[in-house]
Amino acid sequence: MPGPALTIDDLKERARRRVPRMFFDYADSGSWTEGTYNANEADFSKILFRQRVAVDMTNRSLATRMVGEDVSMPVAIAPTGLSGMQHPDGEMLGAKAAIAAGIPFTLSTMSICSIEDVSEAIGGKPFWFQLYMMKDRDFIANLIDRAKAANCSALVVTLDLQILGQRHKDLRNGLSAPPKINLNTMFQLATRPQWCLSMLGTKRHTFRNIVGHAQNVGDLSSLSSWTAEQFDPQLNWADIAWIKERWGGKIILKGIMDAEDARMALATGADAIIVSNHGGRQLDGAPSSIAALPAIVDAVGDRIEVHMDGGIRSGQDVMRALCLGAKGVYIGRPWLYGLGAGGQKGVTRALDIIRKELDITMALCGERDINNVGKHNLVPGTF
Repeated sequence: MPGPALTIDDLKERARRRVPRMFFDYADSGSWTEGTYNANEADFSKILFRQRVAVDMTNRSLATRMVGEDVSMPVAIAPTGLSGMQHPDGEMLGAKAAIAAGIPFTLSTMSICSIEDVSEAIGGKPFWFQLYMMKDRDFIANLIDRAKAANCSALVVTLDLQILGQRHKDLRNGLSAPPKINLNTMFQLATRPQWCLSMLGTKRHTFRNIVGHAQNVGDLSSLSSWTAEQFDPQLNWADIAWIKERWGGKIILKGIMDAEDARMALATGADAIIVSNHGGRQLDGAPSSIAALPAIVDAVGDRIEVHMDGGIRSGQDVMRALCLGAKGVYIGRPWLYGLGAGGQKGVTRALDIIRKELDITMALCGERDINNVGKHNLVPGTF
């Protein structure tokens, strides 16, 4: 038996061996050539730290705040669709791990477990909910109301999925939830018997935020056609005002990659923005998130909280993003790898790995308080 995973890559390889290919590839792929997906990771390694010595490293703290909420470290679990197909009841397990770790959990609209499932799993404690704008405004209004009723404390509005990027692995694998039964999927499932057996223990196999709630959606075939038709290509900044009024709470706008869009987001009165290219799954050929971050921080960073996601695979990557001005980061694939590798314990392990790496890196840079890190901790000319 292998020992404890030491890195996020260790968890990734364990997840690869346990999860059917279509669902592992969903988590581990980008659009078109995957150039932006790969750059999201690779560009972090170009940013170098200033190592400091003979400084007091005692009494270190990673505690800070994200949109006014206390967090044990400036890391949140990102909204990721189909998480409950990496492991049964995946979103519920991820939320439990996040709450125990003292960080925010963000549930996707396209989750397998519903808003109500997650709320019940964590005993009504607050979590965040991610919203896609769809054409059926009655459904969206109801979704917002359900999030309020479930004690969600922030709404993350994703702006970069009006049209779906072309994701070749998903298309080749015939991705669906639950899996369509054909020769391709039968082979994938046959090679992952443990996953199949575990999935028999849950009733949650499809998009439970939508089925039974959206009009005329009652089975898989109608759901797939509904989602294909519902993402709204006419989404505009005025829609944010409608969402903001209906929600009445904290709003975070996700998908900002340009300083001009950051200024437009600021004008909406949002509480934070997330510098994000959807994990390299939308516009291939766009910059990496970490490359886009500095210009956006320069444009709006003193007037709105700037967060980022994309390519973070270690606590060192978290440190780099914070040094460049992010007030918090989101991890998508790292928590999914942990989930696929070992359920709730795997997610906890992913968070522990990132926490330890962040703490050690901060100390070796000569800092004791995560709120004090900045560009002065980086080698000039490498960012």
